[in-house]
Amino acid sequence: MMRFFSVRRSWRAMVALSLACLSCSVFAQDLAEIKARGVLRHLGVPYANFVTGSGDGLDVEIVQLFARHIGVRYEYVKTDWPNVIGDLVGHDLQYKPAPRAVGERPIRGDIIANGLTILEPRKVFLDYSDPTFPSAVWLLARAQSPVQPIKPGGNRDEDIRRTKALLSNGTTFVMDDSCLDPRLYDIEGKGFKLKRFTGSSNLNDIVPAMVKQESDMTLLDVPDVLIAMEKWSGSIKVLGPISEEQRMAAGFRKTSPELRAAFNEFLAGIKQDGTYMRLVKKYFRAAPRYLPEFFHEIPARS
Repeated sequence: MMRFFSVRRSWRAMVALSLACLSCSVFAQDLAEIKARGVLRHLGVPYANFVTGSGDGLDVEIVQLFARHIGVRYEYVKTDWPNVIGDLVGHDLQYKPAPRAVGERPIRGDIIANGLTILEPRKVFLDYSDPTFPSAVWLLARAQSPVQPIKPGGNRDEDIRRTKALLSNGTTFVMDDSCLDPRLYDIEGKGFKLKRFTGSSNLNDIVPAMVKQESDMTLLDVPDVLIAMEKWSGSIKVLGPISEEQRMAAGFRKTSPELRAAFNEFLAGIKQDGTYMRLVKKYFRAAPRYLPEFFHEIPARS
């Protein structure tokens, strides 16, 4: 969940200049060049079960299959959240006061795939594939917390409003410039006791910190919630939704349209033949139950 800031209208000229800079200074490394080179470099940040850090994960297996599909060798390139997009586009990036490229750096990979949430500020620098996984932001608490989950009423907006009201019951972990940024959900400056999580940039560390009573509640995105519910079974509970449903996707340079198109065609194919759902059930077995809107039309054939 890369760091980001809201893009205001007054920043449009700066954003346009940044895009021009990216287009002119980054040499195109599209499908033909990657095939000639014989290797597809997968930029990944260890996160949830998308990239486990142990050589597997949902996105790892998908990109491995894609590399085989286009006839090249797969190579994993480990990176981190602050640098992953810069490693793709070959620029140092800043997001304040507006998203822009500020300096050149080596291009280290050809595709980002690690549960990358689709966020508007990131579109300044990269193009997304078709959605690869659903997400959303939920509110969690310790199992013994007196705060009780909302009872879903069938109206998402009302469920979100009622969940936000629960924030008045204690401190809540948030993380600036990520998809857990309180500014995204209109809860900043509303009198809630929001506590910036600064222990690490790894979202996997938030639930353990909450369980240790460093905060009463926390915002967390759904993929991490699904993992945490298994790892911390009996220790945490979901109180309700903070956001509408979101989408995750692979990220590509704006100078790699043919590579992106090939990936989208490949992704549609593995969704149709059942390979995709087999991998989802391997790494996120509870996801279809909690987020059925995304999965219900995808064939589950093996």
